[in-house]
This record gives sequence, C-alpha cells and structure tokens, in this order.
Amino acid sequence: MKTRQLGTLTVSALGLGCMGMSDFYAGRDEAEARATLERALESGITFFDTADMYGCGDNEVLLSTFVQANRSKIVLATKFGNEFSADRKRLAVNGKPSYVKSACDASLKRLGIDTIDLYYQHRVDPNVPIEDTVGAMAELVKAGKVKHLGLSEASPATIRRAAKVHKITALQTEYSLWSREPEGELLDTVRDLGIGFVPYSPLGRGFLTGAITRPEDLDADDWRHNNPRFQGENFTKNLKLVDAVKRLATAKGCTPSQLALAWVLAQGDDIVPIPGTKRRKYLDENIGALDVVLTKDDLAAIDQIMPAGAAAGTRYPQAGLNAVNL
Repeated sequence: MKTRQLGTLTVSALGLGCMGMSDFYAGRDEAEARATLERALESGITFFDTADMYGCGDNEVLLSTFVQANRSKIVLATKFGNEFSADRKRLAVNGKPSYVKSACDASLKRLGIDTIDLYYQHRVDPNVPIEDTVGAMAELVKAGKVKHLGLSEASPATIRRAAKVHKITALQTEYSLWSREPEGELLDTVRDLGIGFVPYSPLGRGFLTGAITRPEDLDADDWRHNNPRFQGENFTKNLKLVDAVKRLATAKGCTPSQLALAWVLAQGDDIVPIPGTKRRKYLDENIGALDVVLTKDDLAAIDQIMPAGAAAGTRYPQAGLNAVNL
C-alpha cells in the first residue's frame, strides 16, 4: 500500500469511510462491517474515518474492538460538532469550547482508547468564533487526548483563521467527479498552509459506481432519496453522465468506481480519499483504483464528459448546504 502525507501525518493513500456501516444507507450488517475493517487493514489501509454523529455514537462503538486490537497499526479519525439529544434527535451544530471537550471525552469512551489521531470539527458553528473552537481543540492536544486537528467543510477564510490558532493537519470536504467545488481557492488555501485534503464521498455517494440505475435501487429508508441529485430529472441527467464514465472505464479496463477514484487520487499527492463501504467486495474494488494510472489524455477525456458543474442538482438539500463552507 502506498502512503501519502496529511501535513506531517502519514497515512495509507486510500482511507476507509465507516459511516455507512452504522447510518444513512440501508443494508447494514455488523458482522460484514467488522470483516470489512479487518480486510482493509490486511490490504494495507491504515486510515479509518468515523464520527460521533454516525448512528449517534454507534459507529464509534462498532469500531472500538477493532481499533483497540490494532491501535499501533492504524490512524483513527473521528469528528465532533453535530450535537444530538439523549433520545437521538439532532439538535444543532455546536462549537462551544465546553462542548468540544465533552464530545471528545465521549468519543474516547465509546472507542475505548486514550488518544484520537485526527480530530475534526465536523461542521463550523456560525455562532462561535472559530478561534474559540480551535483553541479548545488545541487544549485537547496539550492534554494528550488528540494528536492532530482537522476541519470539515470549512471555507478558505475560516481555515486561515483556524490555522493561526493551531496547526491544522487536514481538511475533509466532499470532492469527486461530480462535486468539484473545492477546486480553486479552497485547494489553493490548504496547499498554501501545508494542510492535507481528505475527500469524502469520492464516488458521488455511490452514484459514480454505475450500480444505481433507478431510484428504486435504493431502499426506502436510504438517506439518498432526500438528495437532490438522486431525484426526478436530476437523476436521469446524472445517469447519462455516469453512462459516459462507464464507457471510459471499459476502455481503460477498470470499473467506473476505480476510474472515479483514480481521478481523485490523480488530483494531487496531498489528497487522500476515504470511500465508504461496508462490504469486502466493494472494498477490494476500491483498492484496485490505486493500480489505475490515468494519462493526460485520460484526464482530458474525463474532463470533457464530466466538467466542473456538470452534475444536475445540489450536493445537499438546502438545509445541508447552509451548514457547509462557513
């Protein structure tokens, strides 16, 4: 497995997003999820991503035994900021210093570990100065509870303000063939500051795999039914884009997933995508993307069929958009 740098943090070139093992997507199977975690480590993946909001803490609990058994071998990232009530209802984004500390302690307890390798603010709290939030995160580093700090879905201005308080190791933001908003100022900013970039949903929430051909392919309780890109005419238009990706992948001798991941990986050595999966067969397919080498002609062909802004519909419903890039 090749490695890449997120600032001074060394991780596998491909990470594993664990959200779907416990939340948002249907078809969850804890036994298969645990087997997927083990397969990932056996395959050389060392970078595992979770958050306290995934299953309202259930995902951290799911990972706990695996993390404890392999603590010295893995880099564990988790997140705070989306506060939930005791009855598992989402309250709001919370970046207050007191909450930062209590959320960290709760994650450490669920995970059964003493230190988090990379701790992200999941969403920026518009009501709390980023300096206050990151200041509290920095105190966690001093206390030995956290090693590296990260932000998620933060704007260039917010990142620069945060970096003046404490070194930021990584920025996690959605980035894929159909979500290319980070290109330009955002990527320029993190590179200027020596911050690594971690794209989530690099497979377009599964759409770019080519496996979803109609809305009915998603179970009734699947969160993606609420995503504008999976609805109505948007779905039909985006399906045509994916069909073009399929044709390029066939010509390249790889799957659509591998082509889409290889494209993200080709955008810079400081980029470490974390495709999420809860099944070993898809994990193995994703790892195969590391062997796909895209030429300049390949990249030009991909840009032609999937230029920035090509996807129909926004990447989140309006409420979700209101919480990003603050």
